[in-house]
Amino acid sequence: MLTRRHIRVKVMQCIYALVHSKDDSLQKQEKFLKYSIDNMYTLYILMLNLLTEVHQLAQKHANHATKKYLAPDEKFPDPDKFVNNRLLVQLSQNQDLKDILDHKKIKNWYLNEEYIKIIYKEIVGSKIYAKYMRSVHNTYDADKTLIIDLYKSVIAPNEKIYEYFEDDKLTWVDDIPIVNTFLVKRLNKATEKADNQFFLPSLLKDKQDMVFANDLLVKTLLNDGMLVKEIEGKTPNWDKDRIADIDAILMKMAICELLYFNSIPEKVTINEYLEIAKEYSTPKSSIFINGILDKLVREYKKDGKMNKMGRGLL
Repeated sequence: MLTRRHIRVKVMQCIYALVHSKDDSLQKQEKFLKYSIDNMYTLYILMLNLLTEVHQLAQKHANHATKKYLAPDEKFPDPDKFVNNRLLVQLSQNQDLKDILDHKKIKNWYLNEEYIKIIYKEIVGSKIYAKYMRSVHNTYDADKTLIIDLYKSVIAPNEKIYEYFEDDKLTWVDDIPIVNTFLVKRLNKATEKADNQFFLPSLLKDKQDMVFANDLLVKTLLNDGMLVKEIEGKTPNWDKDRIADIDAILMKMAICELLYFNSIPEKVTINEYLEIAKEYSTPKSSIFINGILDKLVREYKKDGKMNKMGRGLL
């Protein structure tokens, strides 16, 4: 789920939190980094759980209608079509997902069921739902398409859900778009024969990703004084207090990669931090950062300070 760019953003957030908290405890920041990354996976599980809770609410409505001997809704050929949606049933019956929810003690929707009701009401009132319920197509792909369309059009943009996540965990604000994108891609790849673990992939590609995250955090923080001097040496007309906090952090991280991560090509490092700057800093930040890093790369190559090696190097 997490790419190296996402990992860099997580490290940036940790350093930013340290700068503003005035807490120089390296151990505390290492714990916060792990906590932030773990919480991203919790958010993914929570969004899967939201789908299963919506499904359960739909079942309750269907059962209530049956017990009350209400006439079926003549608008739709099969009033139970949504309840029998194969992908929703697949998720609701996923025992591994239930086990993770129990293990992590995730009860957010149980304790805040009003959000499930809001989502369910919007789903039932949507044109996407009505079109699906009137359709004669009864296949797994049709069921999957409905859930993906509802997720993208109703769930992901819902402001109430966003506000809830924003209030619950500060780090989730930046995680929501990443998790939403990943979840939609995962659902797109789902098949009727997909096993339980298909919906519960590893957060990180391998252990090296966590090693990279921790090394980048530690080396950037431990070499802060030297990294500050490197930046100041290339910005003689700039008071360091005028450089945006995010810009300064991104430059320090980038310089750290250039000097201490020999297997990462300098072009990859520069491109990654420029893209992060475009998203998280000021409109002109990427131009400013690019100018500084370009000067430093040329200087490091000339002085033999930068020794890149490994695959992917030009």
